[in-house]
Amino acid sequence: MLITLPMYDYPELAHATEAWAEAIARHAGVGARLSRPEDYAGAWARDDLLFSQTCGYPFTHAFRGELTLVGTPHYDAPGCRGMFYSSAVIARERREKDAFRNTVAAVNTQDSMSGMLALKLFFIACAENGQFFGRTLLTGGHVRSLDALQRGAADVCAIDAVCLAYVRRHRPELLEGLHVIGVTPEVPGLPYVTRDRDGARWQRAVAAAVADPGLSDVRAQLMICGFSQTTPADYEIIPALEQSLQVRGGLRFDWES
Repeated sequence: MLITLPMYDYPELAHATEAWAEAIARHAGVGARLSRPEDYAGAWARDDLLFSQTCGYPFTHAFRGELTLVGTPHYDAPGCRGMFYSSAVIARERREKDAFRNTVAAVNTQDSMSGMLALKLFFIACAENGQFFGRTLLTGGHVRSLDALQRGAADVCAIDAVCLAYVRRHRPELLEGLHVIGVTPEVPGLPYVTRDRDGARWQRAVAAAVADPGLSDVRAQLMICGFSQTTPADYEIIPALEQSLQVRGGLRFDWES
Protein backbone atom coordinates (compact mmCIF):
# COMPACT_ATOMS: atom_id res chain seq x y z
CA MET A 1 0.00 0.00 0.00
CA LEU A 2 1.56 3.24 -1.17
CA ILE A 3 0.80 6.84 -0.27
CA THR A 4 2.90 9.63 -1.78
CA LEU A 5 2.65 13.43 -1.90
CA PRO A 6 5.66 14.39 -4.04
CA MET A 7 4.51 17.64 -5.60
CA TYR A 8 4.87 19.97 -2.60
CA ASP A 9 7.05 17.85 -0.32
CA TYR A 10 9.55 20.53 0.73
CA PRO A 11 12.01 19.79 3.58
CA GLU A 12 10.61 22.69 5.61
CA LEU A 13 7.16 21.08 5.39
CA ALA A 14 8.19 17.44 5.77
CA HIS A 15 6.50 16.85 9.14
CA ALA A 16 3.31 18.61 8.09
CA THR A 17 3.20 16.64 4.82
CA GLU A 18 3.64 13.38 6.73
CA ALA A 19 0.91 14.35 9.19
CA TRP A 20 -1.45 15.31 6.34
CA ALA A 21 -0.90 12.02 4.50
CA GLU A 22 -1.37 9.94 7.65
CA ALA A 23 -4.51 11.86 8.61
CA ILE A 24 -6.08 11.27 5.19
CA ALA A 25 -5.19 7.58 5.43
CA ARG A 26 -6.67 7.41 8.93
CA HIS A 27 -9.92 9.00 7.76
CA ALA A 28 -9.97 6.42 4.94
CA GLY A 29 -9.54 3.61 7.46
CA VAL A 30 -6.03 2.74 6.29
CA GLY A 31 -2.91 2.44 8.44
CA ALA A 32 -0.41 3.41 5.71
CA ARG A 33 2.23 6.12 6.15
CA LEU A 34 3.77 8.52 3.63
CA SER A 35 6.35 7.04 1.25
CA ARG A 36 8.96 9.03 -0.64
CA PRO A 37 10.08 6.90 -3.62
CA GLU A 38 12.90 8.40 -5.65
CA ASP A 39 10.95 7.73 -8.84
CA TYR A 40 7.83 9.63 -7.82
CA ALA A 41 6.26 9.40 -11.29
CA GLY A 42 6.86 5.65 -11.34
CA ALA A 43 4.82 5.38 -8.16
CA TRP A 44 1.77 6.69 -10.03
CA ALA A 45 1.95 3.57 -12.23
CA ARG A 46 1.94 1.12 -9.32
CA ASP A 47 -1.16 -0.98 -8.73
CA ASP A 48 -0.82 -0.57 -4.95
CA LEU A 49 -1.02 3.25 -5.09
CA LEU A 50 -3.64 4.26 -2.52
CA PHE A 51 -3.29 8.03 -2.64
CA SER A 52 -1.08 10.63 -4.25
CA GLN A 53 -0.96 14.06 -5.89
CA THR A 54 0.11 14.63 -9.48
CA CYS A 55 0.65 17.60 -11.73
CA GLY A 56 -2.29 18.24 -14.05
CA TYR A 57 -0.17 17.64 -17.15
CA PRO A 58 0.80 14.00 -16.48
CA PHE A 59 -2.75 13.39 -15.23
CA THR A 60 -4.11 14.46 -18.63
CA HIS A 61 -1.26 13.00 -20.71
CA ALA A 62 1.01 10.12 -19.62
CA PHE A 63 -1.51 8.80 -17.05
CA ARG A 64 -4.66 9.77 -18.89
CA GLY A 65 -7.46 7.37 -17.95
CA GLU A 66 -5.20 5.36 -15.64
CA LEU A 67 -5.54 7.25 -12.36
CA THR A 68 -8.82 7.83 -10.56
CA LEU A 69 -9.35 11.48 -9.70
CA VAL A 70 -10.11 12.03 -6.00
CA GLY A 71 -10.41 15.81 -6.19
CA THR A 72 -8.52 19.08 -5.97
CA PRO A 73 -7.23 20.77 -2.81
CA HIS A 74 -7.55 24.52 -2.37
CA TYR A 75 -4.59 26.63 -1.26
CA ASP A 76 -4.61 29.93 0.60
CA ALA A 77 -1.89 31.52 -1.52
CA PRO A 78 -1.67 34.43 -3.98
CA GLY A 79 -2.44 33.13 -7.46
CA CYS A 80 -4.87 30.49 -6.13
CA ARG A 81 -8.67 30.74 -6.24
CA GLY A 82 -10.65 27.82 -4.94
CA MET A 83 -9.79 24.78 -7.04
CA PHE A 84 -7.77 26.90 -9.48
CA TYR A 85 -4.18 28.07 -9.52
CA SER A 86 -1.83 29.93 -11.84
CA SER A 87 1.90 30.41 -12.24
CA ALA A 88 4.00 33.53 -11.80
CA VAL A 89 6.50 34.27 -14.56
CA ILE A 90 9.71 35.36 -12.87
CA ALA A 91 12.75 36.94 -14.49
CA ARG A 92 16.19 38.25 -13.59
CA GLU A 93 15.40 41.54 -15.32
CA ARG A 94 12.12 43.37 -15.82
CA ARG A 95 11.56 43.49 -19.59
CA GLU A 96 8.77 43.46 -22.15
CA LYS A 97 7.84 39.97 -23.31
CA ASP A 98 9.47 40.23 -26.72
CA ALA A 99 12.75 41.31 -25.11
CA PHE A 100 13.18 37.75 -23.79
CA ARG A 101 13.79 36.48 -27.31
CA ASN A 102 16.94 34.30 -27.49
CA THR A 103 17.31 34.26 -23.70
CA VAL A 104 17.58 31.12 -21.54
CA ALA A 105 14.38 29.71 -20.02
CA ALA A 106 14.50 27.49 -16.92
CA VAL A 107 11.88 24.71 -16.81
CA ASN A 108 11.39 22.31 -13.92
CA THR A 109 10.28 19.24 -15.92
CA GLN A 110 9.21 18.48 -19.47
CA ASP A 111 5.75 17.36 -18.28
CA SER A 112 4.94 20.29 -15.99
CA MET A 113 1.77 22.33 -16.40
CA SER A 114 2.97 25.13 -14.15
CA GLY A 115 6.58 25.37 -15.33
CA MET A 116 6.55 24.17 -18.94
CA LEU A 117 3.13 24.62 -20.56
CA ALA A 118 2.38 27.78 -18.58
CA LEU A 119 5.62 29.38 -19.79
CA LYS A 120 4.77 28.55 -23.40
CA LEU A 121 1.29 30.03 -22.99
CA PHE A 122 2.76 33.24 -21.60
CA PHE A 123 5.20 33.79 -24.47
CA ILE A 124 3.33 32.20 -27.42
CA ALA A 125 2.37 35.54 -28.94
CA CYS A 126 6.08 36.37 -29.31
CA ALA A 127 7.10 33.10 -31.00
CA GLU A 128 7.88 32.93 -34.71
CA ASN A 129 7.70 29.55 -36.45
CA GLY A 130 7.86 27.91 -33.04
CA GLN A 131 11.08 29.67 -32.07
CA PHE A 132 11.56 32.13 -29.22
CA PHE A 133 14.01 31.18 -26.48
CA GLY A 134 17.66 30.62 -27.32
CA ARG A 135 18.02 27.68 -24.94
CA THR A 136 15.97 25.88 -22.30
CA LEU A 137 17.59 24.67 -19.10
CA LEU A 138 15.89 21.61 -17.58
CA THR A 139 16.33 22.09 -13.82
CA GLY A 140 14.35 19.28 -12.17
CA GLY A 141 12.31 21.49 -9.85
CA HIS A 142 10.80 24.93 -9.33
CA VAL A 143 13.25 25.83 -6.57
CA ARG A 144 16.12 24.81 -8.84
CA SER A 145 14.69 27.04 -11.57
CA LEU A 146 14.80 30.01 -9.18
CA ASP A 147 18.34 29.05 -8.24
CA ALA A 148 19.28 29.02 -11.93
CA LEU A 149 18.00 32.59 -12.23
CA GLN A 150 19.94 33.64 -9.14
CA ARG A 151 23.15 32.10 -10.56
CA GLY A 152 22.67 33.76 -13.93
CA ALA A 153 22.32 30.37 -15.66
CA ALA A 154 18.83 31.30 -16.90
CA ASP A 155 16.80 34.43 -17.48
CA VAL A 156 13.15 33.51 -16.93
CA CYS A 157 10.93 30.75 -15.55
CA ALA A 158 7.33 30.04 -14.52
CA ILE A 159 6.65 29.01 -10.92
CA ASP A 160 3.55 27.33 -9.49
CA ALA A 161 1.69 29.77 -7.20
CA VAL A 162 1.79 27.35 -4.26
CA CYS A 163 5.52 26.73 -4.65
CA LEU A 164 6.07 30.47 -4.85
CA ALA A 165 4.13 31.01 -1.62
CA TYR A 166 6.22 28.35 0.13
CA VAL A 167 9.43 29.96 -1.14
CA ARG A 168 8.32 33.38 0.06
CA ARG A 169 7.66 31.93 3.51
CA HIS A 170 10.67 29.60 3.89
CA ARG A 171 13.36 30.65 1.38
CA PRO A 172 12.82 34.32 0.53
CA GLU A 173 16.48 34.71 -0.43
CA LEU A 174 15.73 32.80 -3.64
CA LEU A 175 13.56 35.71 -4.78
CA GLU A 176 15.95 38.53 -3.96
CA GLY A 177 16.57 40.71 -7.00
CA LEU A 178 14.10 38.78 -9.17
CA HIS A 179 10.95 40.21 -10.75
CA VAL A 180 7.43 38.88 -11.33
CA ILE A 181 6.68 39.97 -14.90
CA GLY A 182 3.29 38.32 -15.34
CA VAL A 183 0.80 35.63 -14.42
CA THR A 184 -0.29 32.66 -16.53
CA PRO A 185 -3.86 31.43 -17.15
CA GLU A 186 -5.72 29.70 -14.32
CA VAL A 187 -6.18 25.93 -14.47
CA PRO A 188 -7.42 23.38 -11.91
CA GLY A 189 -4.84 22.75 -9.20
CA LEU A 190 -2.69 19.68 -8.71
CA PRO A 191 -5.12 16.75 -8.34
CA TYR A 192 -5.29 14.13 -5.66
CA VAL A 193 -5.47 10.67 -7.30
CA THR A 194 -5.73 6.98 -6.47
CA ARG A 195 -5.63 3.50 -8.04
CA ASP A 196 -7.91 2.17 -5.32
CA ARG A 197 -11.19 0.80 -6.71
CA ASP A 198 -13.02 2.66 -3.96
CA GLY A 199 -12.10 6.20 -4.93
CA ALA A 200 -15.10 7.57 -3.05
CA ARG A 201 -13.61 6.66 0.32
CA TRP A 202 -10.60 8.84 -0.47
CA GLN A 203 -12.90 11.72 -1.39
CA ARG A 204 -14.61 11.33 1.96
CA ALA A 205 -11.24 11.05 3.72
CA VAL A 206 -9.87 14.27 2.21
CA ALA A 207 -13.09 16.14 2.97
CA ALA A 208 -12.90 14.89 6.57
CA ALA A 209 -9.24 15.92 6.88
CA VAL A 210 -10.05 19.40 5.56
CA ALA A 211 -12.79 19.74 8.20
CA ASP A 212 -10.82 18.11 11.06
CA PRO A 213 -10.16 20.78 13.76
CA GLY A 214 -7.21 18.76 15.01
CA LEU A 215 -5.42 19.35 11.70
CA SER A 216 -5.79 23.14 11.61
CA ASP A 217 -2.07 23.72 12.24
CA VAL A 218 -1.07 21.17 9.61
CA ARG A 219 -3.40 22.75 7.07
CA ALA A 220 -2.05 26.21 7.91
CA GLN A 221 1.53 25.07 7.34
CA LEU A 222 0.60 23.52 4.00
CA MET A 223 -1.72 26.46 3.14
CA ILE A 224 -4.57 24.03 2.45
CA CYS A 225 -7.95 25.68 2.95
CA GLY A 226 -10.51 23.56 1.10
CA PHE A 227 -11.26 20.74 -1.31
CA SER A 228 -13.35 20.29 -4.46
CA GLN A 229 -14.59 16.94 -5.77
CA THR A 230 -13.57 17.69 -9.33
CA THR A 231 -14.04 15.48 -12.40
CA PRO A 232 -11.65 14.58 -15.24
CA ALA A 233 -13.67 16.93 -17.46
CA ASP A 234 -12.49 19.85 -15.32
CA TYR A 235 -8.92 19.08 -16.35
CA GLU A 236 -9.63 19.00 -20.09
CA ILE A 237 -8.70 22.68 -20.14
CA ILE A 238 -5.03 21.60 -19.99
CA PRO A 239 -4.91 19.66 -23.29
CA ALA A 240 -7.20 22.33 -24.77
CA LEU A 241 -4.69 25.03 -23.89
CA GLU A 242 -1.90 22.92 -25.35
CA GLN A 243 -3.91 22.51 -28.55
CA SER A 244 -4.41 26.27 -28.70
CA LEU A 245 -0.62 26.63 -28.80
CA GLN A 246 -0.39 24.37 -31.81
CA VAL A 247 -3.07 26.34 -33.60
CA ARG A 248 -0.94 29.44 -33.09
CA GLY A 249 2.21 27.77 -34.41
CA GLY A 250 3.58 26.37 -31.15
CA LEU A 251 6.63 27.27 -29.12
CA ARG A 252 9.46 24.73 -28.97
CA PHE A 253 12.02 24.24 -26.21
CA ASP A 254 15.55 23.16 -27.03
CA TRP A 255 16.27 21.12 -23.91
CA GLU A 256 19.54 20.90 -22.03
CA SER A 257 20.19 19.72 -18.48
